[in-house]
Amino acid sequence: MTIRVLIADDHSVVRHGLRMFLELDPELEIVGEAANGVEALDLAREHEPDVVLMDLLMPEMDGVAATEAIRNELPNTEVIALTSVLEDQAIFDAIRAGAISYLLKDTKSDKLREAIRAAAAGQVRLSPEVAARLMREVRAPKSPEALTDRETEILRAVARGLSNQEIADELFITEATVKTHVSSILSKLNLPSRTRAALYALKIGLTSLDEVDLDA
Repeated sequence: MTIRVLIADDHSVVRHGLRMFLELDPELEIVGEAANGVEALDLAREHEPDVVLMDLLMPEMDGVAATEAIRNELPNTEVIALTSVLEDQAIFDAIRAGAISYLLKDTKSDKLREAIRAAAAGQVRLSPEVAARLMREVRAPKSPEALTDRETEILRAVARGLSNQEIADELFITEATVKTHVSSILSKLNLPSRTRAALYALKIGLTSLDEVDLDA
């Protein structure tokens, strides 16, 4: 299955470089390039990509605002924050806005392709160090609705880093059913992304850092 990718970065050299090596992968299709957050949102609405590679520092609308807008309007589109900034606040802001992953621009090309595949499959991958830093900022949702036993089971699996298909195989249900449950979980907990849901699961003790899949 082809994974449809949108690239958002205000530097044309970066966009073109990403396009060149990503297009070498037959499983990845670049559906557009955006030079700022406004363009990223417009192109995301037009193409509904599976994954957006989102720079955080852009004019007109920054990557954090664009990520939040895309996640609110297109819940099936995952966003990977791809930036040169490694600061706690930037990480917190990106994940809070709904990014499923946070990568630096010096990430090796094979690791970036792996991250895109993981995001498209709905996998949350957090190193224990990053998860621990993020946990300091996690707040329990205000008056969350109670999850069903099945939703709790799926939330635990999401926190363990399993993809939708892996969860479906483990629970003997369809991938479509998993997606429906995940959407319900995010709605009930009022959370923008699987990553925030995974961190919430860690926070309330549904799983532990030892069980969280490493970000290779």
